[in-house]
Amino acid sequence: MKRFPDNFLWGGAIAANQVEGAWQQDGKGLSTSDVQPQGIFGPVVERKSGDRSLKDIAIDFYHRYPQDIALFAEMGFRCLRISIAWTRIFPQGDETQPNEAGLAYYDRLFDELAQHGIQPMVTLSHYEMPLGLVQNYGGWGNRQLIEFFQRYARTVFQRYQHKVKLWLTFNEINMSLHAPFTGVGLPADSSKGAIYQAIHHQLVASALAVKACHDIIPDAQIGNMLLGGLMYPLTCKPEDVFETLQQNRSWQFFGDVQCRGAWPGYMLRYLREQGIELNITEDDRIALRETVDFISFSYYMTGCVTTDEALNQQARGNILSMVPNPHLPSSEWGWQIDPIGLRTLLNMLWDRYQKPLFIVENGLGAKDRPQPDGTIEDDYRISYLNDHLVQVAEALQDGVEVMGYTSWGPIDLISASKAEISKRYGFIYVDRDDNGEGSLTRSRKKSFYWYQQVIATQGASLKG
Repeated sequence: MKRFPDNFLWGGAIAANQVEGAWQQDGKGLSTSDVQPQGIFGPVVERKSGDRSLKDIAIDFYHRYPQDIALFAEMGFRCLRISIAWTRIFPQGDETQPNEAGLAYYDRLFDELAQHGIQPMVTLSHYEMPLGLVQNYGGWGNRQLIEFFQRYARTVFQRYQHKVKLWLTFNEINMSLHAPFTGVGLPADSSKGAIYQAIHHQLVASALAVKACHDIIPDAQIGNMLLGGLMYPLTCKPEDVFETLQQNRSWQFFGDVQCRGAWPGYMLRYLREQGIELNITEDDRIALRETVDFISFSYYMTGCVTTDEALNQQARGNILSMVPNPHLPSSEWGWQIDPIGLRTLLNMLWDRYQKPLFIVENGLGAKDRPQPDGTIEDDYRISYLNDHLVQVAEALQDGVEVMGYTSWGPIDLISASKAEISKRYGFIYVDRDDNGEGSLTRSRKKSFYWYQQVIATQGASLKG
């Protein structure tokens, strides 16, 4: 294998609500994630005294981060993508003064990373927001949230300007179309018009955060974050090809707004045809012109598109509601494995935007089973990651500018979709099960040593 660039940022990615725990500690407020104990597609519940959610403790990263960061450093990490829990900084979301205990926690975390030479990449909002902003303002459907998000963003930019030089605004911003409560704080049965208006407010807030970052930390870079939902036509029928174009545009438009500075014409047509009139002010249009420095995205799988309604009906019965690709294998969770799709997506995004790209999530969720001696032979994970990284190397040869790669969940964490820990992604095993039982002890899997070698050789150890 050809070596990756010397400045390539190798690492891993985690999210506050999936690792930290300490859900009521040091003044933290209730977040939307706290009231979704069964994950982002589960019901929203009222938290009662004495009830328990797996995320309440998660893997206790809040208290164990020095130990975990030391393990990341042992693997050779140069970058760790984390998120700040907005409710640790502004517990209800609308306070005028931040919570000092929350700010101090992330100071300690960033200092620990610095001691190990690991650069933080920080997501401002990763699948959570203050529940107070949903209950008292109606979530992102309310334009006032733009102002509250600005206060939060500017607060953390000011506080951490010397410690954090890589920032992201909203995690998988296009997921709001599929999980509106998680994405924009709206009920699952909200109208398309209401969801798109909320998305518009969020896009304006994102652009204003980009401007604030440029003003406050001139030597920082700030990007967006897309769920890379690449779709293929199931057949070469022109109707299937055009429908695929439309489905890919349904998520690419978020990138178009954040990279090009305006709503694209194809989306304006879609809204017209749906009878949706958005409230877009002149100030909004000016704000959106501030574009991101780079594009980050997650990549797990691809899907197929067809205009054959019988096949679409069949697909709606499966967990992902996607028409499966007959040429691809699947994971234990039914996610199709498509390494070449990552090279395709990298090239597509590079051709479209000509901005640097960062793969900030990619990984294999699987049920790891420790051997009697405690070792975990996760060759399936090694194979998955090897094959995807080989395709990243190919994209680099294609001339695509790729800044780095942070695998999802370098340590086992609580999954977002169903809030379970049995779906493990990590190089590091955490002794905890879906019932919350276990010692939380950390141990290295076989993939730990494999990734350590990949980083040490700048990718030369990959098997092409």
